[in-house]
Amino acid sequence: MARALIAALLLLTLAACGRGELMGAFAESRTPPSIGPRFFTPEGWAWGFVQTGDHPIQRYGVATTWHAPRAIVVILPGYGESAEVWFETVAALTRRGYTVWVLDRAGQGGSARFTLPRDLGYTPSFDPDVANLKGLVKVVIRPQPGVPLVLLGHADGAVVALRAAETGLRVDGVVLSSPNLAAKAVSQDSAQAWAGRVPLLGRLPMAGWRPWSRSRPDEREQGHTHDLWRGALAKAWQTANPDLRMSDPSLGWRGAHQAASRLAQTDAARVQSPVLVLSAGAPTAETTALCKALKRCVTLPIPGARADLHLESDPWRTPWFEAVAAFVADKAWASRAVAIPHTAPASPVNSEASDEDTAHQR
Repeated sequence: MARALIAALLLLTLAACGRGELMGAFAESRTPPSIGPRFFTPEGWAWGFVQTGDHPIQRYGVATTWHAPRAIVVILPGYGESAEVWFETVAALTRRGYTVWVLDRAGQGGSARFTLPRDLGYTPSFDPDVANLKGLVKVVIRPQPGVPLVLLGHADGAVVALRAAETGLRVDGVVLSSPNLAAKAVSQDSAQAWAGRVPLLGRLPMAGWRPWSRSRPDEREQGHTHDLWRGALAKAWQTANPDLRMSDPSLGWRGAHQAASRLAQTDAARVQSPVLVLSAGAPTAETTALCKALKRCVTLPIPGARADLHLESDPWRTPWFEAVAAFVADKAWASRAVAIPHTAPASPVNSEASDEDTAHQR
C-alpha cells in the first residue's frame, strides 16, 4: 500500500512538471455530429474568460435577446458538466427575454485545470468558483437597475450559488436544482480531511477510479435521467472535444465539496434573497434542513424525476423549466415595478454587456 501511494505521488508530481499548457482553459468546442439542432450552440452565443487573483481561469459563455433583457440568469453546472450541456435551456430562457450566462466550474468544462490528468476532477476548495462567480457578476455582467439577477445552481453547483449569496453577492433570487449537499461534515481522520491538510494527497483519485473512456456510461445509463437523447449529451460533447472530458472526482474534490456544503448549511440564514428548491422526488434531509434555515425558501418536488432535471424527458423537464421561468419572471416583474420611475434606456444595457464580453475574450 505504501509503495503504491509513493508511486502515485511521484506520477502526480511528474505530470505537473512542464505540462501547464495541457491544464489551460479553452473556448471554442466542436459540435458533435450525433446531436440534434435543439442542442446546438444558441444564436449569438459568445465565449469569454474570467479570473480573480491567483485562481485558475474559468470559461464562461453568454447569449442574450435582441432587445434589452428582462432579467439575467447565471447558470452554475454540476460536477463533470460543461456549458454545452445547458445549450437547450439557455436557448429556451433567451426566448423568454432573458440574458443567460453559464460559468464553467473550476477544474472542469473549458476552465483551466488544477492538475493532470485533465479528466481527473480536482479542486482544493470551492473558493475559486465563488470568487470567479463574484468577479463575473461585478466586472463582466454588471447588472443594470431594473434588471434582476438570478442564480441557477445544479447539483453541487447549488453549493457555489449559496456560498456566493452568503458571502456578499447581491442577487434577486436563487434557484437550486437537485441541490447536492454533502450528508455530513468531514471527520478529522477521514481521507478527505487528510487531503485537505496535504494538498498533493488531494490530487489522488478515489478508490476504483478509471480514466474517461468512450465506453463510460452516459447520464441515462447512470440513472440520472430517463431521456435517451438528453442523457447522451454530455458524453457526446466530451467525445467530440477531449478537453471537456471528465472522469470521477478525486479525494480533494470530495473534501472540498464536504467543506463547502458544511459552510452553506451553517450560513444559510445570511441569504436575503428568495430561494426556490427544485428536487427530483422528495427532497433529501439535507435539502429540507437547508430550506428551513433559509429566510425565504420554497421547495417544489417533481415526482418520478431523476436528478438531472434539465436533461429529463419532457414530462419532468417541462414542469422544471416552467418553474424556473416563472421564478425569474416574478423577479423581473418585481424589479420592473420598482424601476419604472428610473428606467434607463435599453441600448446601454446591450452595448455595455457586449463591450465587456469582447474585452474578456482571449
